[in-house]
Amino acid sequence: MKSSLLLLSAFAALLLAIFASLNPNRQWLSWRSPAADLVVKNAKIYTVDESLPFADSMAVRNGRILRIGSYSSVQDMVGYGTKVLDLKGKIVVPGFIDSHVHLIFGGLQMMRVELHGINSKDEFVKRIKEAMQNKVPGFWAVDGTMIYGEVFLSRMDGHMSLANSVALKLGGITKSSVDPNGGTIMKTTSGEPTGLLIDSAMEHILPLIPEVSVEERREALHKASNHALMRGVTTVVDVGRYFPGTSVKDSWEDFSDVYQWADFSGKMTIRVCLFFPLETWSRLRDLINNVGQSMSQWIYLGGVKAFADGSLGSRSALFYEPYVDEPHNYGLQVGDYESLHNLTLASDRVGLQVAIHAIGDRANDLILDMYESVISKNGVRDRRFRIEHAQHLAPGTPARFGKLGIVASVQMEEVFSSILDRCFHPEHLLADAESVNKKLGIDRAQRSYLFKSLLGSNVELAFGSDWPVVDINPLGGIKTAMKRMPPAWDIAWVPSESVSLNDSLKAYTLSAARACFLDSDLGSLSPGKLADFVVLSIYSWDDFVAEGSAFIDATYVGGVQAYP
Repeated sequence: MKSSLLLLSAFAALLLAIFASLNPNRQWLSWRSPAADLVVKNAKIYTVDESLPFADSMAVRNGRILRIGSYSSVQDMVGYGTKVLDLKGKIVVPGFIDSHVHLIFGGLQMMRVELHGINSKDEFVKRIKEAMQNKVPGFWAVDGTMIYGEVFLSRMDGHMSLANSVALKLGGITKSSVDPNGGTIMKTTSGEPTGLLIDSAMEHILPLIPEVSVEERREALHKASNHALMRGVTTVVDVGRYFPGTSVKDSWEDFSDVYQWADFSGKMTIRVCLFFPLETWSRLRDLINNVGQSMSQWIYLGGVKAFADGSLGSRSALFYEPYVDEPHNYGLQVGDYESLHNLTLASDRVGLQVAIHAIGDRANDLILDMYESVISKNGVRDRRFRIEHAQHLAPGTPARFGKLGIVASVQMEEVFSSILDRCFHPEHLLADAESVNKKLGIDRAQRSYLFKSLLGSNVELAFGSDWPVVDINPLGGIKTAMKRMPPAWDIAWVPSESVSLNDSLKAYTLSAARACFLDSDLGSLSPGKLADFVVLSIYSWDDFVAEGSAFIDATYVGGVQAYP
């Protein structure tokens, strides 16, 4: 009996030896669980991790990176059932983080009539008439969808709208209407309303418009998420459907009706960091106290957001000097400063992260003054106050960002819109750049999008799109930040503010993660972090450094292919 057992044992050992000799890198014990779900090999992996900037292989288990380095360091993680992805030398980078989007708002835009890029009045009217056909009288829809009777169109940045005479009448806007605080009712020289409503002036019309259905908003999330994944974006900071003049309840209804529903139903495909209206800070505090900041691997409760001014496009961004083409217009301060200060003080006191929209140079300094006051009163800690846009800065302001530790969450929606969306509207950048010069003058326009100056002041720089103001397209944004070259131009626009590929990638990955307290899980391809990564179409890192050009081949979220 004993000899039989020894013989059987020897035979089993012989079989294992034969199997091992056939494939020494394979574990043949089928009853043993695989060490890794996925192993990526033969790639040029840019980790954005200073301890190991480049690698050629990584192992993933349960959605997180197990090991990363050379193939010899991960090959023992290949087991029965492990998927091995041989990329044959292609470049891999961390999943992109878009630091500022209006995700559901953007998804709704995808479901409506496209007006973006129309340059003629005749074509504009034609699209409206086509959309009005077969519509029921009294049916409202906004943001690019037209209706029969009332027409209300929102500018893509949410800071200006156009209402027809029927809508103006329903909203009670007449020749005698006065401008509300933080808004403007544009009028002709004779005092008649033109239909253009800026910022909080839109509150005359918005309450009259029926709410978008839950089903539409859920479909919008689905469409928006797929669009983001197609562009290599695995995480977004969603600042919601909240704009000056709109209701604060929209963001909270989207949270409960859409995000919580999608998370519970297993329908989330990208990660979201949510910001809510500043006025509702106590509600967010209570929610975080009850459920925690990370509700799941998909939903993170980020903080609160407010507005300091409007936008450059609607000439409501707040400046120290007037607009060159409107010498009596300095822009708008949206809301009361004392109220904004008190709400920020209260939010910060309970540990909430605060983000404030500021585009003009005066608005940015105003918020920096306020942040400095809050820091002085509440004490020093790691709070990561954010300024959204930080678009036009006065001399010395980048240094103040660095001194106070303020995150610059920059979106390139005005000047660089067509580079970020060059495949659709390559001709618009030239007009936009010239428009900035026209509005601000050449000298002041040079103080726009100061990427290099901010980085030189040790500022955490996070890039985003402000989608749907500009299309989600991190690769386009990276090239824009590197080259600053409008189509058909012979020279770069303020070339001294160009940044390197490494700095641009970091602003879409690790810095973007730090900007919303997600850097322990996201932003770099490091052991222990979530395995969100993007496979690019290119093989040469030197070419990428030189040109900044690439396409998305595949997007992985938690080690699972999500696109295509």
